Amino acid sequence: MTQTPATFSAAKDMKAYGEKDHAKTHKALKAGPERDTPEIRADFDALMRDGYVIIKGLLSTQELAAIKSEGVPLLSHSGRNSFEGVKTQRVYNVLSKTRSLDKLAEHPRVLGLLDRIFLPNYLLSQSQIINIHPGEAAQALHYDDGFYRLPRPRPPLGAATVWAIDDFTAENGATVIVPGSHDWGADKLPSRSEAKPAIMPAGSVVVFLGTTWHGGGDNRSEAPRFAVTHQYCEAYMRQQENYLLELSKSTVRDLSPQMRSLVGYSIHPPFMGMVDGRHPLKTLDDDTPQDLQS
Repeated sequence: MTQTPATFSAAKDMKAYGEKDHAKTHKALKAGPERDTPEIRADFDALMRDGYVIIKGLLSTQELAAIKSEGVPLLSHSGRNSFEGVKTQRVYNVLSKTRSLDKLAEHPRVLGLLDRIFLPNYLLSQSQIINIHPGEAAQALHYDDGFYRLPRPRPPLGAATVWAIDDFTAENGATVIVPGSHDWGADKLPSRSEAKPAIMPAGSVVVFLGTTWHGGGDNRSEAPRFAVTHQYCEAYMRQQENYLLELSKSTVRDLSPQMRSLVGYSIHPPFMGMVDGRHPLKTLDDDTPQDLQS
């Protein structure tokens, strides 16, 4: 088909329509200057070169203590299989159970990186507390956005953070990363000898791309290793965790505007995420008897 000026103009108009924020009341959030600093730019360069970056000293001793004081009582059952870890405690649906981890999910040093990886209005894909006990075996190496069935090599469709609430050491199950593996094609698989432990003090975070091969380390120490993970994805990909079913409206109202956007109360232009043709934030004003009882 020959492209005429009229068809070119129509295609151009549709592209502009598809990229425009059409909301009148609930415009997409804008990043502040704290998400565009020399430190973030240097972190991004390392992340794209190696597939991961470790950022130290983001949480104070007091903040770490507060996270553990709220998180430890939530720990109960161990994992159901070797991937979850039979000697590993995992807490799911954490956003319904504590607000102490929100600051990690929306930390500007993390969001500043995601701003450079993803399109606007990217989403939180899942959140967990992970407590690896002594005697736990190493987790199988994997990459986190592998369930998006698109061939490698390709840009990442997801990214993850693992926050060290305890010190991460080579002995206590520090997450292991295969440097440079984010660029590999489907024909290359990692060996354990290529994996490098993300050794870092408590209060640090390791950020890695969804295409980076990694896994939980084995815990050969005498104490558990407490961590928090938040994972993210492009706004047009399905989240691992169904926050719209997990979180009541009353819980969502308690979230910050940034957290509301991350869990899915946002729009990917032109209209992905709408509810009855409206912005999802408008549903928070639509109290129903069922919601009032939640």
